[in-house]
Amino acid sequence: MRLASSLIVALLVVLVACARTPAEQAIRAAIERGAQALQAHDAGRLADLVSDDFIGNDELDKIGLGRYLRAQFLAANALGVRIGTITVDVRGDRATAEFDVFITDSSGRWIPDRATTLQFQTGWRRSGRQWLCNHARWSEAGR
Repeated sequence: MRLASSLIVALLVVLVACARTPAEQAIRAAIERGAQALQAHDAGRLADLVSDDFIGNDELDKIGLGRYLRAQFLAANALGVRIGTITVDVRGDRATAEFDVFITDSSGRWIPDRATTLQFQTGWRRSGRQWLCNHARWSEAGR
């Protein structure tokens, strides 16, 4: 009986230690929705995940991001998107998330080699009940 009680306590400690915060879960879910939007060629749904003051590579703002994605979607037939491990660090109403994304392009028009892995470093800010990405940097893996 004592062994069973000790095992239950140990299991509860592990579960509590491994539990993700609601903020972490929300950011991970937003990143997953972004991947789904990218795969569905839905620039508007992707734009809903970024703040109005979003800034990306080369000073790309929210409007520019939408234009860039729509142009790429016209060129790419079928996109495949797979997200690697997501690391989230929440500090109050701000957070960072880092992750890799493996993207395939069956046409080879958007991604010349038909596949690439991009590394993302993103910043998030709580806006009411949701988390929005307010900055992002991405580069090809290994560069």
